[in-house]
Amino acid sequence: MKTKADHCADEMKWVHDSSVDHKGRVPLRASTGSWKASLFIIAIEFSERLSYFGIATSLVLYLTKVMHQDLKTAARNVNYWSGVTTLMPLLGGFIADAYVGRYSTVFASSIVYIMGLVLLTLSWFLPSLKPCDHANICTEPRRIHEVVFFLAIYLISIGTGGHKPSLESFGADQFDEDHVEERRQKMSFFNWWSCALCSGLILGVTLIVYIQDNINWGVADIIFTGVMAFSLLIFILGRPFYRYRIPTGSPLTPMLQVLVAAISKRKLPYPSNPALLYEVPKSQCSNGRFLNHTKKLKFLDKAAIIENDGNSAEKKSPWNLATVTKVEEMKLIINMIPIWVFTIPFGICVAQTSTFFIKQGTTMNRNIGKGFEIPPASIFTVAAFGMIISVIIYDKILVPLLRKLTENERGINILQRIGFGMLFSISTMIVAALIEKKRLQAIERDPLKGSLSMSVFWLAPQFLIIGFGDGFTLVGLQEYFYDQVPDSMRSLGIAFYLSVIGAANFLSSMLITIVDHITEKNGKSWFGKDLNSSRLDNFYWLLAAITTVNLFLFVFFARRYSYKTVQKIAVADCYEGKSDFGGVETKV
Repeated sequence: MKTKADHCADEMKWVHDSSVDHKGRVPLRASTGSWKASLFIIAIEFSERLSYFGIATSLVLYLTKVMHQDLKTAARNVNYWSGVTTLMPLLGGFIADAYVGRYSTVFASSIVYIMGLVLLTLSWFLPSLKPCDHANICTEPRRIHEVVFFLAIYLISIGTGGHKPSLESFGADQFDEDHVEERRQKMSFFNWWSCALCSGLILGVTLIVYIQDNINWGVADIIFTGVMAFSLLIFILGRPFYRYRIPTGSPLTPMLQVLVAAISKRKLPYPSNPALLYEVPKSQCSNGRFLNHTKKLKFLDKAAIIENDGNSAEKKSPWNLATVTKVEEMKLIINMIPIWVFTIPFGICVAQTSTFFIKQGTTMNRNIGKGFEIPPASIFTVAAFGMIISVIIYDKILVPLLRKLTENERGINILQRIGFGMLFSISTMIVAALIEKKRLQAIERDPLKGSLSMSVFWLAPQFLIIGFGDGFTLVGLQEYFYDQVPDSMRSLGIAFYLSVIGAANFLSSMLITIVDHITEKNGKSWFGKDLNSSRLDNFYWLLAAITTVNLFLFVFFARRYSYKTVQKIAVADCYEGKSDFGGVETKV
C-alpha cells in the first residue's frame, strides 16, 4: 500500500498546471518542459531576431541610399514600420490566447514571415522587380520595387505580430510555477531569452550588415530566408518536448462581464466583509489559480455581490455575477495602464538607436587599420553587448546578493528593476547630446573633413549605456507583463510589452514632426536635409528632459502599485509546505 509520501512523489512526476503534452495528456515532468523544451524555442527566436535586426538596423540606410529618401522621411518610415511591427503582436497575442494556441500561432506566423523574406529577396534579384532598370545606380528606384519592398517588410511585420508574443510566452509556459526549481528557472528564462535575442542581434548587425555593405542586400536576404526556414524545422522537431496551453476563448469577454455586472449593481451597498463576495468553491477547481481580493477600485467589487433573489449563485449569468478572481483580473489590467504609459518615453529613447544613432555613424570615421571599414549599423553591437553584460551581472551577481538582503525571491521587485533601467536612458540622451555637439564643432573647425576627423567609436558610450538600460527595463517589462496579466492572457501580456516599443516609435515620429514644425517657425529646423545641417544635440537634450520628468511620474505610480497575489490549489497536498513563498498564498 502506498504511503502519502509515495503518492506525493508520484504526483510530483506530473505537471498539474493546466498544461498538456503533444498528445493532450497531463505532461510528465521529466520528459517535457523546462530548459530541454525552451532551447528549441530559443533557437527560433535567435534566427528571427537575426533577420529582424539585420533588416531594422539597416533600413534607414536602405531608404536613404537605394530609395534616395531624405533623412526626415526615412526616419519617419522606419518609425512607422517599427511601430506597426511592435503593435501587431496585440492582434497576434489575442488570437493565440483566445482561439489558436501559442504553438500553432508561432508556426503559422513563421510561414508568413518566410513569405515576406522570400518576397524581399525577389525584389532585389528578379529583373522586373529590381530597383533600377539596367544600371546598378539610379537617381530613384522604380515604383514596382518600392511597392514590393514595402509589401515584403510589412509581411514580416505581420509575421512578427504572431511570432513574437506567442513564442516568448510559449517559452515561459514550459516552467511550472508550482514547482520551486522550475519557478526559479522561469525567473532566469527572461534574462537568457534576452541574451539569445542579443546574440541574433549581434550577428545581424555585424556579419549580415557587412554583407549588405560589401556584397549586396540580396545575399543577406537569402541568408535570412534560409536561417529562418531551418530554425522553423528545429522548432517543429521539439514538438514532443513542449507543454501546451489549451485556448480558453476570448480573455476580453470576462472583463466585459465584470464591467456590465458592476454597472448593473452600482446601487447595491458594499458587503461588510469581503469574504461575502462570490468566488467559485475551491473544491470545484482542481488546477485553478484564485486571486486574492484587494481594496483598490472597489466599484468593480460590486460585480461579485450576491443578490438574494432566490437563485443560487452557481445558476446566475456571468453577465450578472462575477467571481472575485475575475474582478481582480479586471483590476490588474486597469492598474497596468499607468505603468504602460510611463514606460513609453524610455521606448522613445530606444527608438533613436535604430535611426539617428545609426545615421550619425555614417558621417564619422569608420576605418579600422588600413583596409577595413565598419558598416554603420554594426556599432549597434555595442548596445547588444551592454544588454548581455547587464543581464549576466543582474542574474548571476545582483539577484543572489539581493535575495539575501531583501528576502525577496526576485531580489528586487520588477518595477524597481524597470525604474533603475530608466536612469540609463536619461544618461544615454545626455551623453548623446554632448557627443553630437562635439561632432558639430568638428564640422565648424574643418568643413572639408567634417566629422570624419572623429572615430565612430565616439558613439560607443551612448550605445553601451542604452544597452545597460535595456537589460534592466526591457527585460523587466517582459517579465512584468507576462507575470501580472491574467493567466489566460499571457501572449497578450508579451504583446503589451511590445506595444510599449510600438507606441514609442509612433510617438517618436510625431515628436520629430512637431519639433520640426515648431523650430522651423522660430528660425531654423532642428532636422535639416542631412545631419550636418541638423541640431540633433538639442533634440537629445529635449528627450533627456522628458525622460527625467517621466521617471518621477513612474516612481509615483510604481510605489502605489499592487502586485498580483495568487492562492494556489495544491494537488493532493503534495505542494503544501514546499513553496519558498512561505505558504499557498503567493505574490507574483
